[in-house]
Amino acid sequence: MLDMKFIRENVEFVKQAMLSRNKNVDLEQLLKWDIERKAVISELESLRLKRNKESEQIGNLKRDGKEASQDILAEINELRNVIQQQEKQLLMIENQMDDFLLNLPNIPDDSVPIGKDEKYNKVIKLIGNPKEFSFKPRHHWEIGEKLGILDFEIASKISGTRFSVFKNEGCALERAIVSFFLDTHKERGYQEIMTPYLVNSASMRGTGQLPKFGEDAFKCEGDDLYLIPTAEVPVTNIYRDDILDESKLPQNFVSYSSCFRRESGTYGKDTKGLIRNHQFDKVELVKFVEAKNSNMHLESLVCDAGHVLELLGLPYRVVLLSTGDMGFSSAKTYDLEVWLSGDSIYREISSCSNFKDFQARRMNIKVKYKDKKKEFLHTLNGSGVAVGRTFAAILEYYQQEDGSVMVPEVLRKYTNFDVIKPKK
Repeated sequence: MLDMKFIRENVEFVKQAMLSRNKNVDLEQLLKWDIERKAVISELESLRLKRNKESEQIGNLKRDGKEASQDILAEINELRNVIQQQEKQLLMIENQMDDFLLNLPNIPDDSVPIGKDEKYNKVIKLIGNPKEFSFKPRHHWEIGEKLGILDFEIASKISGTRFSVFKNEGCALERAIVSFFLDTHKERGYQEIMTPYLVNSASMRGTGQLPKFGEDAFKCEGDDLYLIPTAEVPVTNIYRDDILDESKLPQNFVSYSSCFRRESGTYGKDTKGLIRNHQFDKVELVKFVEAKNSNMHLESLVCDAGHVLELLGLPYRVVLLSTGDMGFSSAKTYDLEVWLSGDSIYREISSCSNFKDFQARRMNIKVKYKDKKKEFLHTLNGSGVAVGRTFAAILEYYQQEDGSVMVPEVLRKYTNFDVIKPKK
């Protein structure tokens, strides 16, 4: 959520920032409401002052054993009615302003490339070299079904399209990836936390999922509860309406969860396999930091997410997203894209973002400094990384010509096997 004072003092800058994000915003309406709001507040203060004085006058008369005149009592009643009407007017204006502000995306960081879509993204670095196969590499869904570790037909019967069932060694491999991610990130200073998979609308609003992405969320009918699209939502909300002491920052959390998304804007895309399912597993990294060094923490977050891919031996690249391709709440985002051998392409496996004070302002999370000054802290998060897509990348990168798949060495202590062989 953007600061109204900042918008008021930087109208043209905010307009251009919104245009860089493909959003043409009528800030004049917002500013008009802002002026009306100030006028109503000023009028309310005058009316309340007058009411208080007249109430005091009536109180003095009663203490002296006298009765207030009917004219004074009538005027007090009239003032009360006018004040109630003005309070309703103020509430209506503030609700309009809040709705407007809640739908404004974050302002991009100065270092973000300006562009309308992903064509303007910048590849920052490449890590590892995709290997060449002596045979035509297969897609992960083909490999998984032949090995008897993935079953999409059963998943479709149970739930529908864009779901998956893991079987046999596939279950062990999925658990191994999760445990490896959690252990590795904890070794790098992250505190593990497990949170509910159902959250209220205030939590969804706080991280920016509502109202913008309500259609992508799974809502429980009859309850103010949503299935989480990512562990970012519950973890970032643990400090909603709190004030953290400067000495407590930074705070780094790692959380495993299942995630649930409608993927309503991706009809016809990635309908096969594990790339874009309605339910998937993910290990999430969340940071609470001081404003002055949040971009430094973003670089560290990218390194932490990439570290697990390097240990797995999976080639990947880091991409800086343009203004037109960033998420709604982000001020700066790096995507990590892992190599998928089946299609010989890089696909997103982690998105690491600095939200600056955008989420903290929506959730009212502040930091108190030694000089007693309080301000909104900065939040960051990134996948550390998507488990299903890692599963897919491993099957495709470590597949053998005979149909078997070698298990990356770092996972073998979790799986207790080093190869998945075709069933006889």
